[in-house]
Amino acid sequence: MKQRRVVVTGLGAVSPIGNDVPTTWENAVNGVSGAGPITHFDSYLFKTQFACEVKDFDVASVMDRRDVRKLDTDTHYGFASAAEAIADSGLDFEKVDCNRVGVVFGEGIGGLSALEDEMRAYALNQENGPRFSPFLLTKMISDMTAGYISIKYGLKGPNFVTTSACASSSNAVIDAFDQIRLGRADVIIAGGSEAAICPTAVGGFNAMHALSVRNDNPKTASRPFSKSRDGFVMAEGAATLVLEEYEHAVARGAKIYAEIVGTGLTADAYHITAPHPEGEGAMRVMKMALDEAGLPLDSVDYINVHGTSTPAGDVAEAKAILSLFGEHAYKMNISSTKSMTGHLLGAAGALEAVLTVLALKNGIVPPTINHEEGDDDENLDYRMNFTFNKAQERDIKVALSNTFGFGGHNASIAFRKFEG
Repeated sequence: MKQRRVVVTGLGAVSPIGNDVPTTWENAVNGVSGAGPITHFDSYLFKTQFACEVKDFDVASVMDRRDVRKLDTDTHYGFASAAEAIADSGLDFEKVDCNRVGVVFGEGIGGLSALEDEMRAYALNQENGPRFSPFLLTKMISDMTAGYISIKYGLKGPNFVTTSACASSSNAVIDAFDQIRLGRADVIIAGGSEAAICPTAVGGFNAMHALSVRNDNPKTASRPFSKSRDGFVMAEGAATLVLEEYEHAVARGAKIYAEIVGTGLTADAYHITAPHPEGEGAMRVMKMALDEAGLPLDSVDYINVHGTSTPAGDVAEAKAILSLFGEHAYKMNISSTKSMTGHLLGAAGALEAVLTVLALKNGIVPPTINHEEGDDDENLDYRMNFTFNKAQERDIKVALSNTFGFGGHNASIAFRKFEG
C-alpha cells in the first residue's frame, strides 16, 4: 500500500498571548509574556497567585448562547480554535465526504472547574437535597470538545479524545496523523483544549511544588533553562491543526503550511511525576520520530522543546537532546514557547505544534524569554542555542515539537517545510 502523506492545511488558536493565530504568532515572535494575576478566582491565600489566562475572549462571537451554558470553558476555547482552523483551511464541507472527516482532541483535565462549582454549591446547600445542573456531565467529560465540533460541522469520521497528561494534544495530533495514513479518514481536525485555572488545579500543583511562586513578577516567572527557574506557570487555551491527506489537499487547491513526516511515542517507565533524570525516554521519542521520517539527525534545524521551567524537567530534556544529537545539538535552535504562553497542560502540544509549523513557514525561531545574563545552570550545557530572549531568523527545513507528561508519557512530532 502506498504511504499516504499528511499535511497541515489550517491553524487555529486561543492562547494567553492572543485569541487567534496571527496575534499569538506576533506576540510569540516578539517575546510577549501572557502571565498576570489570576482573575478566575480569589487566589490570595494560594502560594501561586498568577497564571497565563486567556484575555478578552468573547465566546458569543463563535458559539450559540444556548450552547455556551451547556459546555465548559475548555470546549468554548476548543471550538473557537477549531472554527478558526477550519476557516483558515478553506474546507467546504458540502464539497467533501464528511464520513471521511474526523475530530481528535486532547485534554488532560477536562471540565474541572465545572465539577468544582457544582460540588461547592452542593456543599453549601445540602439541607435541600442533591441538586445538580443537568449540564454538569456535558461540561465535565473531556470528550465533549471533539464531540461538539463534529456535531456543529456534521463530521462523521473518527471522533475521540486522547488523555496523556501534558502530552494529550500531541497524542491527538499523532493519532490523527495515523488515522489519515491508515486510510480511515482524509481530513482530521486535531488539537487540544484546557481551562483548569481553578482552585483545585492550582492548589494541587502547589502541593506538588510544581508551580512557580514568583508572585512579585509573574511575567518573568516562566524561565526555561535558567538557573533561577522555580516551576511552571499554569495556562489555559486551545489550538487546532487541520491535517489532510496530501492528494486530497492538492485536489481542492488548499494552501499547505507543512508536512508531518514522523512521530514518536515512548514512556519513561520511571516515576509518576518526575522525568527520567537522563532524559532516556525523551531521547528515544525524538529518535523514533526521525527514524519514522527517514531523516538523519543533522537534518533537524529547530526543536520546540517541552521546556516547562521546572528544575528537573529542563535538565532532562537538554540531556536527551545532547545524548541523541551529539555535536549537532550545538548547531540547531532550541526554544521553549512556554516561556511566553505558560503551560497549557493538555493543550500545550497542539499550541506548540502550531507555533512550530509557523516557525517553519516563516523562517523565524520564537525565543525563550526571561533568561538573565549570567544566570547559568551548571547542569546545562550553554553551548546549545536556547534562543534566549530574542527571536532568530533561520531557514528551517525540519523541526521537532516535543511534549512530555506526568506518568512518563513522551511525544514528538517531526514537521518538514512544505516546498511542493
